[in-house]
Amino acid sequence: MGARVLDGAALRDWAHTAVGDLLTHADEINRLNVFPVADSDTGTNMLFTLRSALAEANTAAGAGDLTRVAAALSVGALHGARGNSGVILSQILRGLAEVTAETPATTALDVATLGAALRRGVRLTIASMGGREIPGTIVSVLAAAAAAAEACAAERAGLGAALLSAGEAAATALDATPGQLPALAEAGVVDAGGRGLVVLLDALSATVTGQVPVRRSYEPARRVEEPTAAAPGPRFEVMYLLADCVPAAAEALRTELDRLGESVAIAAAGGADGYSVHVHTDDAGAAVEAGLAAGRLSRIQISGLAGAPAAGSWARERAVLAVVDGDGAAQLFGAEGAGVLRAGEQPVSAQQLLRAVVDTGAAQVLVLPNGFVAAEELVAGCTAANGWGIDVVPLPTGSMVQGLAALALHDPTRQVVDDGFTMARAAAGARYGSVRIAAEEALTWAGPCRAGDGLGIASGEVLIVAADARTAAVGLIDLLLGSGGELVTVLVGAGLADREASEEVLRRHVHDAHPGTELMIYHTGHRGDVLLIGVE
Repeated sequence: MGARVLDGAALRDWAHTAVGDLLTHADEINRLNVFPVADSDTGTNMLFTLRSALAEANTAAGAGDLTRVAAALSVGALHGARGNSGVILSQILRGLAEVTAETPATTALDVATLGAALRRGVRLTIASMGGREIPGTIVSVLAAAAAAAEACAAERAGLGAALLSAGEAAATALDATPGQLPALAEAGVVDAGGRGLVVLLDALSATVTGQVPVRRSYEPARRVEEPTAAAPGPRFEVMYLLADCVPAAAEALRTELDRLGESVAIAAAGGADGYSVHVHTDDAGAAVEAGLAAGRLSRIQISGLAGAPAAGSWARERAVLAVVDGDGAAQLFGAEGAGVLRAGEQPVSAQQLLRAVVDTGAAQVLVLPNGFVAAEELVAGCTAANGWGIDVVPLPTGSMVQGLAALALHDPTRQVVDDGFTMARAAAGARYGSVRIAAEEALTWAGPCRAGDGLGIASGEVLIVAADARTAAVGLIDLLLGSGGELVTVLVGAGLADREASEEVLRRHVHDAHPGTELMIYHTGHRGDVLLIGVE
């Protein structure tokens, strides 16, 4: 299999893959984090920054255009940058955006452009740090990757070979970082940001070539000592976006922040988007006031360096995540304000669920599994998300019709426990079943069936056997309405034949046989059962 073209769609796929890979390696990267501050958050910060970049790329126009996707990743990373490592990552993506923008006719990234983008990222990163390059950091690893890509361009190597070469060069440079930076040698670690960069380069290589480079796990060679009381570091990390600021004012701000603290980074966004500002300091208020003197501030974040990420770093307080199948279902749940995780041919895994929960950007997430997530995967994914500081509440929805019933009563102004209980009660009150086409002759609880018969299923058992799907649906609706109900919801799947005629039969039957009952029909396009039916 040949290498994939790195166009806009592939670049967005890389960002999605890289978010998942950072999720996998975040704990490892965090354990390596001793420079410039041993606050164990480099992996987390890179993850949240790239997640913000991906979110911007997913909503940008021209999703297949290389220049637009690169620009969206850059903007999203700048606006969502977390920590020193997040600022650096935003500059790497800015380098890619600038280089692709300079060649707007380019529809796919070639080796020369790759080398130029990595080299631009080196320069922008050094500039964001005030022109000071410290050997043994992510900059050293990035420079090695850029040099390898440039050498491959000179040799006219293919993109896949260049990416593998850049990844190997970065890994070699990463192994050398303890010999370049005393703080790393003392702790027995490689540079955390450099390790994160290797993860990103390997994800890019995997996206293009399909090959996933094998790397060893990087762990501290010895226990990292806590900072002594005699030499405490700064107490706060301060970050904000700065607009309406001229370059001279930005340099004056850098000088003032250098006086107030350390780990100063002022990254220009390019164009009129201003700057991303980062500093570690004991005087958070003074750092904010210095920014106010330089321009207009937004997205101000102040967090303690000794603890976990502050709750204020989440993009929103609460979200609902629904697992769905079918384009129509994704549109239906999305229109009701839910985030969507698409179920594929394989069962949804805990890792997929975890990534989708994190991608909501919310501190509290109510999960609607809708019958697409096995119980053990649901528990594992939600437990892992809780470990990331996200308050996850899985709700017992066994079908998308139950999920819609729960979603209809979602109220983000209530306490999460109250909101979750109310939604769970609504789901439990929705009786549901499905209509399936028999694939072969069989003996069911409702009698024998032949291939092509319509089967009405409820509570996991075949209760109705009919000549076709519409007749089975009529019988199932009557059965579900036997104990009352005011609303019938029908979700139409991709496999329903003669759809318009079937829908007309259902409308006429509900109108004639169950007066006063409302019928709602949605085209969800799900696979498997041709109809999902719920009664409330």
